[in-house]
Amino acid sequence: MAVPVYHFNSALVRRPATTVSAGLRAHDRGDPSYLGICDEHDAYVMALQAAGLQVHVLPALEEFPDSVFMEDPALVFHEGAVVLRPGAATRRGEAEALVPTLESRFERVLRLPGGNVDGGDVLVLPRLVLIGLSARTDREGAGALLGCLAQLGLRGAVVQTPADVLHLKSDCALLDEETILTTARLSRSGIFAAFRELIVPQGEEAAANALRVNEQVLLGREYPRTLELLLGAGFRAVPLSTSEVAKVDAGLSCMSLRWRA
Repeated sequence: MAVPVYHFNSALVRRPATTVSAGLRAHDRGDPSYLGICDEHDAYVMALQAAGLQVHVLPALEEFPDSVFMEDPALVFHEGAVVLRPGAATRRGEAEALVPTLESRFERVLRLPGGNVDGGDVLVLPRLVLIGLSARTDREGAGALLGCLAQLGLRGAVVQTPADVLHLKSDCALLDEETILTTARLSRSGIFAAFRELIVPQGEEAAANALRVNEQVLLGREYPRTLELLLGAGFRAVPLSTSEVAKVDAGLSCMSLRWRA
């Protein structure tokens, strides 16, 4: 029986830089607190460990304010890793900084040969990897990533991220083999027609960036109605504070790279 794609035993995280308040943001929600982000990051690492993962903590990269958000510059799978080319030019050095770490842990490390892709636009489903076109992921990059996935024996498909949504996974998360947590605006696109959809309540759209890790679903503490929705559907939800990382357009999925070693 195949192991579910949300079953992991390893993760990479990076300590927040003291420069994190200079990180990119599409919407100004005020500057995050460095200590506040450190507290949220510590709680996140503990939650991954409690879920059964061995978490490898990398040192902060002070020259890259967004470098705590590990998922955008690379993708990792059981089959190998892909070094991406983030859509924001200021983040591309993060990808290069990850190469030695990835090469020490994966037999196959591929590089995106062209275009731009942010890992936040990539949703891994049981039999398919979705690549969302967005302001950070262009069609050339998506096509290049399809080729990288094929080299790893994986199948991909390109979809459109809703207008004014930063990343595909800002609006969705895989909950189990048959269920997606998503927003009403992304549901209307029909890309999850083959799944059972749980629609986050209006006003809690950011809660859709949840993270299934083994038998737990990590969820922003700030979204009580979505927490009730998940508990009512039988999921073991673990609320974590995300109020500070949200100020730099981040959430739960982007703070780690997870795989089954």
